[in-house]
Amino acid sequence: MTETTVGIGGAAESTDMVLNIGPQHPSTHGVLRLRIVLDGERIQHAEPVIGYMHRGAEKLFEARDYRQIVMLANRHDWLSAFSNELGVVMAVERMLGMEVPERAVWTRTLLAELNRVLNHLMFLGSYPLELGGITPVFYAFREREELQAVMEEVSGGRMHYMFNRVGGLKEDLPAGWLGRARDAVASVRSRMDVYDKLVLGNEIFRGRTRGVGVLSAAAVHAYGVSGPIARASGVDFDLRRDEPYLAYGELQDTLKVVTRTEGDCLARFECLLDQTHNALDLADACLDRMAGLAPGPINQRLPKVLKAPRATPTPGPRTRSASTATTWCPRARRRRTG
Repeated sequence: MTETTVGIGGAAESTDMVLNIGPQHPSTHGVLRLRIVLDGERIQHAEPVIGYMHRGAEKLFEARDYRQIVMLANRHDWLSAFSNELGVVMAVERMLGMEVPERAVWTRTLLAELNRVLNHLMFLGSYPLELGGITPVFYAFREREELQAVMEEVSGGRMHYMFNRVGGLKEDLPAGWLGRARDAVASVRSRMDVYDKLVLGNEIFRGRTRGVGVLSAAAVHAYGVSGPIARASGVDFDLRRDEPYLAYGELQDTLKVVTRTEGDCLARFECLLDQTHNALDLADACLDRMAGLAPGPINQRLPKVLKAPRATPTPGPRTRSASTATTWCPRARRRRTG
């Protein structure tokens, strides 16, 4: 539907157009509709309309074992499936006080950075399409395929990897995989200048993104924006540096937190591009460290039923605990009935 509002009298010189964008096809999870007001090519106002589809993932999480919900979280962001899995298993491991083998920690860090590159390349290639530039997306898919091949080899999946497990990873890495992963990272890095020159070096691209869609630091805090979008507005915060997890505490010399202050579309593109370069550096650092690790386990053995310890009150003189929940004993690595 297209609705045109025409001014009267002195306002007739300007015409605002009201357009509906979406709702998208139901296969686009988190279907969104935008009602926007345009003045020429510039968006003056945008009203998001949500709630067209909700799968009730939160309720599904409540009714399943911790290991069963990894598959559900995997689909929250189809371009960052490995990171989605990682958030769930790390939360469960933290609740259980579980220690993950060192080889699993470094492998998770490596795969998380490769998945980050896959995610960002999709944006870096498709974003210029909105401005009429079709070429970058072909380069992006070429680079993505290099990394997609090694991710598929290790996990068996191209999009939904299902490689994380509570306590580690599904299985050990294939023989020779580290060398193939290093070759893929080097190949992608050798062609990243395409985005530096072809896109950022294009004056049309810069002219149509500079000063557009400015998001202030105050708005970032108010809306809870995070990641490179927040850092493009001058919010210097990155969990990998400020609250290190996985192996990032040992990668501080390689990790580079990219920020900008402009908060516009151009700044966000620059942040994502620089972060992609740094993710490749982090992947190389992980590969170097993994090459020197001694052979060892990649996961933990778990009981058939996995539950977090249930909090119970301290027994008084005439009371005693009646908890019989099966819990994970992190030190003895066996089941214990409390």
